[in-house]
Amino acid sequence: MSRLVGMSALGGLIIAALIVGVMLLTASPAANAQTVTVHKTPWCGCCAAWVDHLHDEGFDVIVKEEEDLTPIRSQLGVRAELMSCHTAEVAGYVVEGHVPAREIRRLLEEKPDVDGLSIPGMPQGSPGMETPNAPDPFDVIIFSGEDARTEASYRGTRLVSEPARP
Repeated sequence: MSRLVGMSALGGLIIAALIVGVMLLTASPAANAQTVTVHKTPWCGCCAAWVDHLHDEGFDVIVKEEEDLTPIRSQLGVRAELMSCHTAEVAGYVVEGHVPAREIRRLLEEKPDVDGLSIPGMPQGSPGMETPNAPDPFDVIIFSGEDARTEASYRGTRLVSEPARP
């Protein structure tokens, strides 16, 4: 009988080890989250709402509050026409403004040779700028140096169009 109890204990350990192994192999996206560093001013509420959007989408976020974002934007190559209310960094890319998490994920998956993404200004209905009013249409701009082009078009959180992939 004691031999049978020992075997069932061993069987329990094996089952527990298998369960842990499966859990490690199927870790949630949050467990494998990419870290986004967000530079924002201390008084910006929509920036905090965008940070919440990123958290909800499985990103780890580090917030750095700065009184003046100009030096950071200058260092990261964000031109005046691309600026919004906050600037983020992720995996060597710049993310300026209320860019949807979907576009950040796509940037990280495709790894294009660019500086980053931007949504200039603060369009109503973009992530962090939700409103009960009709959302503004906005474009996600992909940029590098002086080059910039539309990567995707949205109306609020709804993707309207994106360029065809080769």
